[in-house]
Amino acid sequence: MTFSILAAAKAAAPKTATRPATDPLADLRYWWDASVAWINSHWLQIGIAIGAGLAIYFILSMIRRFALKRAQSAPGEFTLTDIVGRVIHKTKSAVLAIIAIRAVAGYAQPPAVIMQLIQTIFTIAVVLQVAIWVREIILGLIQRRASDGHNETLVNAMGIIRLLISVALFAIATIVILDNMGVNVTGLVAGLGIGGIAIGLAAQGIFSDLFAALSIIFDRPFRNGETIKWDTTTATVERVGLKSTRLRSINGELLIVSNTNLLSKEISNFAHLHRRRITFAIGVIYQTTPAMLRDLPALLEEQVKASGHEFIRSSFVTFGPSSLDFELLFDVYSEDYQVVTAARTDVAIRLFEAMAAAGYEFAYPTQTTFTSAPDGTMIMPYPESPEPKARTAKAAKPA
Repeated sequence: MTFSILAAAKAAAPKTATRPATDPLADLRYWWDASVAWINSHWLQIGIAIGAGLAIYFILSMIRRFALKRAQSAPGEFTLTDIVGRVIHKTKSAVLAIIAIRAVAGYAQPPAVIMQLIQTIFTIAVVLQVAIWVREIILGLIQRRASDGHNETLVNAMGIIRLLISVALFAIATIVILDNMGVNVTGLVAGLGIGGIAIGLAAQGIFSDLFAALSIIFDRPFRNGETIKWDTTTATVERVGLKSTRLRSINGELLIVSNTNLLSKEISNFAHLHRRRITFAIGVIYQTTPAMLRDLPALLEEQVKASGHEFIRSSFVTFGPSSLDFELLFDVYSEDYQVVTAARTDVAIRLFEAMAAAGYEFAYPTQTTFTSAPDGTMIMPYPESPEPKARTAKAAKPA
C-alpha cells in the first residue's frame, strides 16, 4: 500500500517540484507541501465539498434514524421488519462519513495520493460493512426459523453458527480488500481452500452430523414430542442435538442415534395425520346362510356411520380354513391417537353387539375329530359306517 501511495504521489507531483527519492522525511515534507499547495489553490472547492459532505452525512444519518425507529416500532421479535432494524442498527456512523467524503472528494480535486487514500479507506469500510450486513441478515433468518419452531437445539447452536458465519464472511471480505489493493490473492485463496479441505476431512464425522442436525431443524421432518418410525423402531423424539438425536422407544428405552444415521433411513412421522384408516378382519362360521352373508356388508356400514366415522368399504375377502372372511375399512379424522384408539374400540363393540343380535357367529380355528373302533366302525355319538360291517360279515363266513 505504501509503494502504491508513493507512486501516486510521484505522478501527482508538479513538474517544477524536486524531491529526494530515498529520504522518508523528505517524502513526508513533500506530501505536506503538496497538500498545502492544494489547499491554497482549491480552498473554495474544498469548502464547498466539506459543506456538501456534511449535508450528505446528515441526510444519511436521518434516513438511518427514521428507518430504525420504524423497524423497532413494528410488533414481534425475529420478524422480517425486526431483521431489517438489526441490519440498520449495525450501520456504523464512520461508514456514513466515509461515504459522504467519497461522494464529494472528486469535486475538491485532491492530489492523487489523497484520492488514493480516500478510495482505499472507502473500499475497506464498505466491504466490511457489507460483511456485517450479510452476517446480520443470515443470523436473523436463522433465529427467526428457531423462534418459529421453538427449537432448543438451534438456540444452543447459535454461538457456533455465528462463529462459522463470521469467519467465512470476514475471510471473503479480507480477500476482496486485498484484491482491490492490488495484492495477488491467488496463493491465499489456494491456501484457504487446501486448509478447508484438510479440516473438513479431519472433522468429517462431526461436520456431517452438524449439517444433518441443521437439515432436521430447517426441513423439519419431525419435531420434539412427535412419534416416528425409524427403520424398524417406533419411538418418540425427545431432543435433537448437534451430533445425535434422542428417541424414546415405545418399550421405554432411550435410543441415541447420530443425525447422519438417522437421516440415512426412511422415517415415518405419525404426527399431523388428519385421518387414520382402520381395518377390521371379520370371520363368520361356514354355517352362516347366504342371505346373512349378503346382508353383512350393509350391517357393517350402518354401524360405522352410526359411530360418526367415514365408511370406506366392506366386502367378502376369501374362504378361510375355518371361516368366511370379510374386510371392513373406515377412517377416523383426528390427529390424537387416543381418539383413534377410542373410536376403534367403539366401532368394534358396536359390530359385536349388532352381529350377535342378528344371529351371526364369529368363527375361530376349530377341528373335528372322528374316532373309530378297532373294526373300523364309528364310535357313538357319530353315525356308524356301513362299509366296515360288510367287511366284518365276510370275515365271519367259514373258509
